[in-house]
Amino acid sequence: MEENLIIDISESNKGKEQIIINKKYKFNFSYKRKDNSKVYKCTEYKKINKCKSFIILNDKKEILKYNSSHNHPENEYDVSLSIMKHKIKDGIEKSSIPFGIKIKPLYNKISKEIGLICPEYNSIKSQISRNLNKKLPSNVTTFAEIPSESEYYKTKRGENFMIFKNSNLIIFQSPFQAKLFREYNDDIFVDGTFFIALKFSYQVFITRTYAKELDSFYTTSFAILKNKEQETYKMLFEKLKKNANTCNNNIRIEPKNLHCDFERAISKAAKTIFPNTNIKYCIWHYKKSLEIKKNKLCYNEVKNNNNIFIYYKAISNLPFINPEYIFDIYVIIKIKSIKNNYCQFLKFLEYFYKTYLIDYDMKIWNYYNNIEHITNNASESLNNYLNNLFPTKPSFYELIDKLNELEHLSYYDYQRKIRGIWKIKKRAINKANEISVLIERFKSIEAKLIDAKCDRNKIINLWFDCLTNLNNII
Repeated sequence: MEENLIIDISESNKGKEQIIINKKYKFNFSYKRKDNSKVYKCTEYKKINKCKSFIILNDKKEILKYNSSHNHPENEYDVSLSIMKHKIKDGIEKSSIPFGIKIKPLYNKISKEIGLICPEYNSIKSQISRNLNKKLPSNVTTFAEIPSESEYYKTKRGENFMIFKNSNLIIFQSPFQAKLFREYNDDIFVDGTFFIALKFSYQVFITRTYAKELDSFYTTSFAILKNKEQETYKMLFEKLKKNANTCNNNIRIEPKNLHCDFERAISKAAKTIFPNTNIKYCIWHYKKSLEIKKNKLCYNEVKNNNNIFIYYKAISNLPFINPEYIFDIYVIIKIKSIKNNYCQFLKFLEYFYKTYLIDYDMKIWNYYNNIEHITNNASESLNNYLNNLFPTKPSFYELIDKLNELEHLSYYDYQRKIRGIWKIKKRAINKANEISVLIERFKSIEAKLIDAKCDRNKIINLWFDCLTNLNNII
């Protein structure tokens, strides 16, 4: 018998045990003898070479007999292909959650370990995908099929991730995210993304917060919603509040400001659960809705008449000025538009009046006293990031695994920043800063006019001038 034989364990394409000798020859399992030893025949025995080489191993994989009379050349490439496939398959099977497996890095690691002429990654990619798909859990296709318990409902630190489930809603919030919701609740940002929503759901709804001393935004919960009903949002906020209170010895937690788009179901639900919270609608959505209506009603007038353009811009910048004078400025613009027979623009003004001065409470879209967070971009940017992760709609478990990964990255980022390991970059001067400086300047002028007991019309004209100045910033 040859000395120093090196044995590797692999398997055939049919899943049967395969023995590899000296990284040169492959032997498939043939049969078991009465003494429980196993006989393996060279993989060429059924091929044109009809190789008669074989090997016999005991149950400890020790060699009892080896016939090395191979009548064919060594095939190092074919052997390396088998070893590579087996090791990657073994790595997949040992993983409890296969979504986290990075196949290409695993391939690179194994290729260095086996030290052979390795197969190209693309040559085994399809086989790896089949192995991975076999390991994946059965896909969930309805809300009723969502399990109440799953290994996917644990964070990478072994903590509970799923906190609530019913027929319309499932909420994920780790203890770390609940802590963020409790400790950084001056500004909570909420929004839904639809692109990555599961086929049987309506949206993935995300809440975020801003940690001022770290100048960073962090996600405080993920939820999969079946609809956009007010009662569903109400249940969501109620459970988030309950979870935060439970983790805080029942000390009541209530956000100071909750930022969202102009969806009434969200704001009404939030006010029901958090009655003292200020609802702040996103200015970007305010401006976008005005732009859409302008394009529909008076596009040419605004484009071709500079006076109308100035009036339109003034209306779009009203969220930044003292709300006490907004209606006065609206009346001035309307009177001038009537006088100049701006017929189409008057239709736009009527829309603005009914929508933003009558239907909506002015306080929820006015940022005069708080210009730090004027949009919901904190949520929108994360939604865009998530949308780019999935070229198509993900499966339930694929989505949960990715949300879990994002939670862990967020935890890691927070821990390093709070310990001072990562330096906190100073935020660059942005539009909100420029707007705030301008508004503060006009506030100061207004105070002087009031002290001087000036006529109210002077103050109205002051804020109209402010709107003109804002046109140069926004």
